[in-house]
Amino acid sequence: MSKPRVLLGDDHTLVLDGFRKLLEDECEIVGVAEDGRTLLRMAQELQPDIATLDISMPELNGIDAARRLKKILPRTKLIFVTMHADQAYVNEAFKAGASGYLLKRSAGSELLQAIQSVMTGQCYVTPLVAKGLVQSAITGRMPAVLRDKSLTARQREVLQLVAEGKTVKEIASILTLSPKTVEFHKSQIMGLLDLHTTAELTKYALVHGLLASE
Repeated sequence: MSKPRVLLGDDHTLVLDGFRKLLEDECEIVGVAEDGRTLLRMAQELQPDIATLDISMPELNGIDAARRLKKILPRTKLIFVTMHADQAYVNEAFKAGASGYLLKRSAGSELLQAIQSVMTGQCYVTPLVAKGLVQSAITGRMPAVLRDKSLTARQREVLQLVAEGKTVKEIASILTLSPKTVEFHKSQIMGLLDLHTTAELTKYALVHGLLASE
């Protein structure tokens, strides 16, 4: 049986190095990506069996990256490895197409197990958050969604890039838009969220998992 082909995504080089060492005997590591857009591009080129990703990734957060990946490569299994233990994040990850969800503090002992599980068509959720999911299902009180549903995917992209400190010209270049269109989206976002400064946008993005916290 051939080794599963794995694309690793995380914005910390040390984490990527640790994952590679952990998996290299049992998996073929086809590449590493340090931001969501690079992960998407590499996944299209390499078509891995599995991609790992974090909730908070630069340029394109893991949730939105997962949604796009599943549309482009529906057979690629997605495993989130993140610091976010809140049930709302877990819920959104699986809605976006995840097959696995781990916390970084448990990844060393569980990542290979999760890969083996999802390769056989199962889902894997770390025991550290699985109990909360079961309780939510029993009570019928599922966590609230992470994001204001009035924001479009494009608006979330612009919001994240603004919060990361990119200029309008830089955002226009990244998204292949005109600067006027970027300004329009930014204005619309502020109106929809009732936010009035870039600092408020940044805080919103951080709270909602669109921005990595150092």
